[in-house]
Amino acid sequence: MLKKIDCIMIKVDDVETVARYYSDVFGLRPLWRDETSVGLGLPDTDAEIVLHCNPDIPSQVEVYYLVEDVVSAVQALEQCGCRVLNGPFEIPIGKGAVITDPFGTRLCILDMTKGPRQPNAG
Repeated sequence: MLKKIDCIMIKVDDVETVARYYSDVFGLRPLWRDETSVGLGLPDTDAEIVLHCNPDIPSQVEVYYLVEDVVSAVQALEQCGCRVLNGPFEIPIGKGAVITDPFGTRLCILDMTKGPRQPNAG
């Protein structure tokens, strides 16, 4: 069900300032941006660091795993003893959700049912 790590989402107060810092200090490259977030690319993977200031996205820092369909995944995971903490909620590329497994570990999932972001870092 979990396909890969899609992104690490980090909630920040000032997206542009933090993005410049992450680019200058960590060598990450901007891949896309919108009103509340920017996606930064790592050199050896297609996983991204997403800096955002969206108050509707839970948590300060979370790893998001890609699934085919969040709604279906949530239904299947609930039948296997997981509990939904938040979602499914809308995101620009599809849906997201935060669940906890029976052992108390939080897992964040997302899908790309609306399609991937298009590069527009310019």
